[in-house]
Amino acid sequence: QVQLVESGGGLVQAGGSLRLSCAASGRTSSRFDMGWFRQVPGKEREFVAAIRLSGGYTYYADSVKGRFTISGDNARSTGYLQMNSLKPEDTAVYYCAAGGKLILSTLRIGSAYDYWGQGTQVTVSS
Repeated sequence: QVQLVESGGGLVQAGGSLRLSCAASGRTSSRFDMGWFRQVPGKEREFVAAIRLSGGYTYYADSVKGRFTISGDNARSTGYLQMNSLKPEDTAVYYCAAGGKLILSTLRIGSAYDYWGQGTQVTVSS
């Protein structure tokens, strides 16, 4: 059982930066995979980024590549999503997800993850 809590969302001006955090409690492991997804009203949940904490593998959606950076601090059981050069199109509720023993090819798929946070709102003004 793992509980995830996102934080760091808020209102930011276009071109600005924001760092989201995902704090995990309960049974955690450095082997866990962590992903970030986002969702806007009327649209399906979209993959943003993912990382295999034990292997250094990282994946990014084309829409955020070069602007967002995913990382994890195993000692603190916390994941991060650094978002730079934010655009109004990045406005969404961002969710942290975690799971273990995932196949690498499924890290972009939300249904592959076992645990989800409550989400944090990110709003980018133009």
